[in-house]
Amino acid sequence: MNLSLDDLLQTPTVDMYDIKTTALGAQGSLPLTDKMLRTSPSGDLFGLSQNVGMGWKPEKLLGKEVLLLSTQGGMKDSNGDPIALGYHTGHWEVDLLMKEAAREVTKANGMPFAAYVSDPCDGRSQGTDGMFDSFPYRNDAAIVYRRLIRSLPTRKAVIGIATCDKGLPAMMLALSAMHDLPTVIIPGGVTLPPLFGEDAGKIQTIGARYSNNELTLKEASELGCRACATSGGGCQFLGTAATAQVVSEAMGLSVPHAALAPSGQEIWKEMARQSARAVIYMENTGITTKDILTDASIRNAMVVHAAFGGSTNLLLHIPAIAHAAKLTIPTVEDWIQVNRETPRLVSVLPNGPDYHPTIRAYLAGGVPEVMLHLRDLGLLDLTVMTVTGKTLGENLVWWEKSERRVKMKQRLIEADGIQPEEVIMNPQQAKARGMSSTITFPVGNIAPEGSIIKSTSIDPEVIDENGIYYHKNIAKVFSSERKAIAAIKNGDIQKGDIMVVSGCGPLGTGMEETYQLTSALKHLSYGKYVTLLTDARFSGVSTGACIGHIGPEGLAGGPIGKLRDGDIIEIRIDSLKLEGHLHFLGTGESELTPEEGAAVLEGRTQNPDIAPAAGLPDDTRLWAALQNVSGGTWKGSVYDIDKIIEVLKAGEEALAKKNLVKN
Repeated sequence: MNLSLDDLLQTPTVDMYDIKTTALGAQGSLPLTDKMLRTSPSGDLFGLSQNVGMGWKPEKLLGKEVLLLSTQGGMKDSNGDPIALGYHTGHWEVDLLMKEAAREVTKANGMPFAAYVSDPCDGRSQGTDGMFDSFPYRNDAAIVYRRLIRSLPTRKAVIGIATCDKGLPAMMLALSAMHDLPTVIIPGGVTLPPLFGEDAGKIQTIGARYSNNELTLKEASELGCRACATSGGGCQFLGTAATAQVVSEAMGLSVPHAALAPSGQEIWKEMARQSARAVIYMENTGITTKDILTDASIRNAMVVHAAFGGSTNLLLHIPAIAHAAKLTIPTVEDWIQVNRETPRLVSVLPNGPDYHPTIRAYLAGGVPEVMLHLRDLGLLDLTVMTVTGKTLGENLVWWEKSERRVKMKQRLIEADGIQPEEVIMNPQQAKARGMSSTITFPVGNIAPEGSIIKSTSIDPEVIDENGIYYHKNIAKVFSSERKAIAAIKNGDIQKGDIMVVSGCGPLGTGMEETYQLTSALKHLSYGKYVTLLTDARFSGVSTGACIGHIGPEGLAGGPIGKLRDGDIIEIRIDSLKLEGHLHFLGTGESELTPEEGAAVLEGRTQNPDIAPAAGLPDDTRLWAALQNVSGGTWKGSVYDIDKIIEVLKAGEEALAKKNLVKN
């Protein structure tokens, strides 16, 4: 049907032509003084006009200004029904947190301001070109957040509200750079699991399971419909979103027992009010971000990350937060030491041994409960300051004796019939359940700079009695995630295969997340017997014998980019000692030593199939180049401005000399 201009531009009522051309303006007068008019910047004065123009009462203009930043997405009508959808549940309800915090600021005679930089959903962009923008988004959003903070020169404090994989790390990067401002993070909490069905991690494998005849069309359709059982919050597992919430609280940037609260519920809203009171107290007492974020608080966060068994993506984000805060950036050696010292204490999705959703970790006591055990082991610095204005040690003393702690645990027993110590264990219980430390950093002639595997997630059936995972076979090499997932769906991957997915680091894809692959291998019956090697990264919910972050990446001349089909690869992971190696041992004609294999790889050219992804955005290409000269993924994929300027200057000088020679 053709649409005429009259149909397109129709005006339903004559009243729409009754257009006003002037208005009275706000009534009253600005609370100006002689000094303000003589010394204040024009921007400060015009800001007052803007404030009353938006409806703020003139007599309340001199309250302390608190900026609320969030990742809000979508639009709702007055009863909460969607007018326009957001990208994901993680930013769908954060407007409610903003309102609660704003009302609390107003109640304290302050002036709340609100601004938004929404965020993408890694689950929505899995396997699509949208994943090329996922990791780079973090840096871009942090820049915009910082610009928004500086663009309100009269703000006295900042509250950041975010939930998910990239939005929350971006917010943490932005606020960490606000050294002389009071800042608080309000985590957006979690969605609830369905009463009957699958969690949001497993549900992302319905395509692979259906293709392998392990799920019917009816089952896939019904399970997919109910996976996100409530409309707000991050996914129900300890992926990147939940881990980032845990890390924010562990750093002292959030109030106690804030991470993993159930979105939309009253205790979640109260957390926003508590956070607003905290930032006002910080402003009144002169506590700023640089008092909260220290080398000790960064290390505390690493310890809590290990105790939870958190997402490997935080190994990209915590160093970036440290960089923004102008602190010491953790090294691989620091991560290894922390993981060797710290027992894993939390039994949740996706690690197990029992697959509890994150709401149960919250009710079992959440971050402060885990920290009590870590305190008793002497693994935490208890002297660090937190946003409560108290030290971590003081916060934990309060938590240990609090009514809240008792009531949370009682509720877990009443609601789900689960004992709290089944979710958050003491070290003795965890050891008895066979819970090992979280992350291993394999090296070898394929990964001379290192790699990462969440060794807790390897299926226990393929680990021997000494905690060793060993796999040796020929490689099946893929130059993209799409080709690899197609091989799985087409039945070209078999039990015992070693899959290599190369050219998917920052220079190739923006370091895409390969959850399509890892989740398929987790939930297919033969997947536990397959090993995946890649220079890409993984979703926080990824499991299995999946080794990522292999460096150098294939397109930066790394050995992984030189592997071919049929190459012999040996993988050995010691999940107890947290040691491992990835070695190329030749082509099958005659097996090589690791040293001989390194020499062969050194002499090889890059696999001709490896290339930057078609359609890789220019924005991502620029991000990849900038983070590469700044130290790459092992430094957190940050922008080291001094280093970038140094490289640009050297490049300009080299080009000038080259042109001089030409002329």
